[in-house]
Amino acid sequence: MGRGCTAEESVEKYLSNLSATAASCLTGLLIGQSSAQKDYVVLAVKTPVRESEGGSEGRRVSSPLEDIDAEWVSEHARQVSRMLPGGVSVLGLFLITPPELLKEAQNTLKRLIFAVDKYISKSRLWDVCEDDVTDRITLHICSKTRKAVCKTFDVKDPKCSAKPADWKYHSGVSSSWPLLTCSVRVDLHIPLTLSSSEKCIKDGLRRWAKQIDTGLCLINGRSASDDCELLSGSKKNPKLVQQPTLRAQILVSEEDPNQRSSAVVQPSTGSVFMRGTVHCRAYIHSNKPKARHGAQAIKRDVVNTVSNRVEMLLEDMQINDGAGSASAQQDLPRRVFATLPGSGLTLCDYMFPDETAADVVERLKELLDWDSTKEDIDTSVEAQVCCSTRVTDVRDEGHRSAKDVPRESTAEAQKQQKVSHNYTGLAMAGLVALLAAATSLLYLNN
Repeated sequence: MGRGCTAEESVEKYLSNLSATAASCLTGLLIGQSSAQKDYVVLAVKTPVRESEGGSEGRRVSSPLEDIDAEWVSEHARQVSRMLPGGVSVLGLFLITPPELLKEAQNTLKRLIFAVDKYISKSRLWDVCEDDVTDRITLHICSKTRKAVCKTFDVKDPKCSAKPADWKYHSGVSSSWPLLTCSVRVDLHIPLTLSSSEKCIKDGLRRWAKQIDTGLCLINGRSASDDCELLSGSKKNPKLVQQPTLRAQILVSEEDPNQRSSAVVQPSTGSVFMRGTVHCRAYIHSNKPKARHGAQAIKRDVVNTVSNRVEMLLEDMQINDGAGSASAQQDLPRRVFATLPGSGLTLCDYMFPDETAADVVERLKELLDWDSTKEDIDTSVEAQVCCSTRVTDVRDEGHRSAKDVPRESTAEAQKQQKVSHNYTGLAMAGLVALLAAATSLLYLNN
């Protein structure tokens, strides 16, 4: 027996409208969360069309299905993943085709689903555990008959075959999902070395993510056992609380200074400091969730929101040709929220200091095909973010006084930059100058 997939009624209307207007092939994402035996889909989002292709009706190709750009679909999935709170993720893909492409559709969906999962997983700082569901949903819809065929693929097995899944619609899928909220203070220091600055950033964030993962999570002030039910207090009267809100706290032990001092001493060109408080949210399905599921979801949201901002800052610096100096101060993106129409679920975005709520509205439309207004954007959760920079010169013989990056080094770094959606292609020298110029201190105020 295959997995069960329950989708919100609004998803049915959305897919029906797309099927009625699809001239050829149309791809998109299915968003929600999974339990052990069931998936809950709360949102479907078509893949945006590339500017070079023109139009505004979504990603379309004439023929054949192999012409669908897996990299473009994957990049859309990565950016949408940044906008999802803890517990909510990209569960799979849908594909709308004319009936003559029915036989080819499943192979195309398998190719796309593995590409998307691999692309999203590259920047993930947490490890998949035994409780994580690795089955991903694929939904094929015939634009003529409107017949929908749902199957799943296990992304941990590249040789797996499609398994049939039961697809049905229901109203109020997420209306009773418990909301967990949490504010976590970040105080992270990452030394940089000239030869491996990019690796230093990744390793430093990964060590910090491990601390968050192993930290003690309190829910409503209590340390609940892993297997106790998350909603044990309100389960007898579910109608009295449509969407309970739970307060989470994460207690993290400081890293052992003796362990740090035993590390191999290497010449350092500077440091990255991340200090401040991040606001986090997570949702858990209401089908007898365990306390450990809630703790896992909120911890992953803590890690994701910090790593997302680091990536976005680097991408923005590339686009703006590395503007900034070693002694400059600048504001960094803050997290803002908006409620998904027709549900109690909130998604998020990150707003840079030179942006307004109108820019967030535009991104919601582009990435989520979601019509909203400036009044729908909640910008009050996090205060303005401030960043100040400092470059240290730490060598084997000890600490020296801070000094600015030489102008020649900054100019050389700017020459090496390229506009890209990914910072991994930057030359090491350029990365060191960029990080020293703009990410030495990340201060996120609640």
